[in-house]
Amino acid sequence: MAMSPRLVMRASQSLVMTPQLLQAIRLLQFSSAELATFVDAELERNPLLERIDTSEAPLNDTSFEAAEPQTAVDWASTTIETDAGRLAENLGTGLENAFEPDAAPARLQDPFTSSQPLTTGQWSQGSGAGSAQAQDIEAFVPETISLQEHLQRQLALATSDPLDRAIGQVLIDGIDEAGYHAEPLSEIGLRLGVSGQKVGQVLKLVQGFEPAGIAARDLAECLALQLIERNRFDPAMQALVANLPLLAKREFGQLRRLCGVDDGDLADMIGEIRRLDPKPGRAFASTPMAPVIADVLVSAASDGGWQVELNQDALPKLLVNQTYAARIYRGGAAEHDRLFINNCLQTATWLTKSLEQRAKTILKVATEIVRQQDGFLTYGIAHLRPLNLKTVAAAISMHESTVSRVTASKYMATPRGLFELKYFFTGGIASGDGREARSSEAVRHRIRELIDAESVEDVLSDDALVARLKAEGVDIARRTVAKYRESLRLASSAQRRREKRALTSRRAS
Repeated sequence: MAMSPRLVMRASQSLVMTPQLLQAIRLLQFSSAELATFVDAELERNPLLERIDTSEAPLNDTSFEAAEPQTAVDWASTTIETDAGRLAENLGTGLENAFEPDAAPARLQDPFTSSQPLTTGQWSQGSGAGSAQAQDIEAFVPETISLQEHLQRQLALATSDPLDRAIGQVLIDGIDEAGYHAEPLSEIGLRLGVSGQKVGQVLKLVQGFEPAGIAARDLAECLALQLIERNRFDPAMQALVANLPLLAKREFGQLRRLCGVDDGDLADMIGEIRRLDPKPGRAFASTPMAPVIADVLVSAASDGGWQVELNQDALPKLLVNQTYAARIYRGGAAEHDRLFINNCLQTATWLTKSLEQRAKTILKVATEIVRQQDGFLTYGIAHLRPLNLKTVAAAISMHESTVSRVTASKYMATPRGLFELKYFFTGGIASGDGREARSSEAVRHRIRELIDAESVEDVLSDDALVARLKAEGVDIARRTVAKYRESLRLASSAQRRREKRALTSRRAS
């Protein structure tokens, strides 16, 4: 049979993810801060969306005959007292000493450096509050600079060579918020087309900048740079800085032999090390951390159960202003204007419905989590149950992926504190006595309790912890105990014993 191109019509069914559906999925996994940013952008783009108070109108108000929104007070056009004499009388101040005599024209004094008392005339040279020569209060706010800006200013003064400045700029850009530079110098040299030795020379230059210890490759180098700046990096201190792991393990006897000092000198050296800054870059301005906002509030109900509700302050409050859309249609607007308004109306309606569906889904998932973890809320972390996404999804008839998106970056405020929803999903450890499995988080908490309660004479090894847990009905392996102990940043039994002995001897002396 000869092969030839031809046109064929065929009917088929397929699942298509529309842009609206994709956006709805994104809304579901947004955190409160990300959702607020998205809604603010939509409010700027869409003239039919309005931010309202839920006490004034419901979220899904779609009435064409909705009442006109109340006009806010225009403070810019409100008559305000601007007479300088009356302002001075009301504030109990005078204008006699506001300006220097025989000054032509009058010169505004600095209210923070002038020896004269602060008066109203020092803030505004004109008679009106909106004078063009009014003093800007923001000019007195102290400047905050980042670590990179601080180092760039020093680099401009330290060298005039264009190549050194280019390399130095790359090195400065690679310094993290703590003040360390971890990228290998050979890779930087390969990227810039220079030798690693040249990059190392510029790095030494940058390491001489303030604050001391900046641009170090590791903690030992950071401490060494600070000690060099204080002229305290003698051979004994060099040996101590080179053996920081021994200091962390409190191997004081071995450190005395390596440094060649007695107990008193070693104690002084350790005290000097502790006074150094292990993160010299944290004193500078950095990206502020966004506050955590609870999406769900859980409180004790009067019937002995739990009341689960959404945090209204974290929910966007939007209204679709269809009255404005109706006016455009009735006013005989141009075709492109009508098309624009129609698209805005569809987008606004879809957004309000998606936000409402998002809120209902979060509430449904949170309610099931509270039902599953009732023991945790009542008795504490020791009663946290093993839980996975599949269990919650089956209970509320949803897909696991939906539950996973809902629990991402969402927080629940409970009587026991603020927790991320994912905190309640933990693996289980089988019970040796046939009882219900224990949550891994509950086992971690029990390990911490056992270690906190130990004494100097009875420091528990990992094998001893396994025996204690098995006696309580938790069937757990030694390597799992070691893994949980390390995740809690708890030292080994030998190191804990040395620390407790050192603390006891320090208290005795």
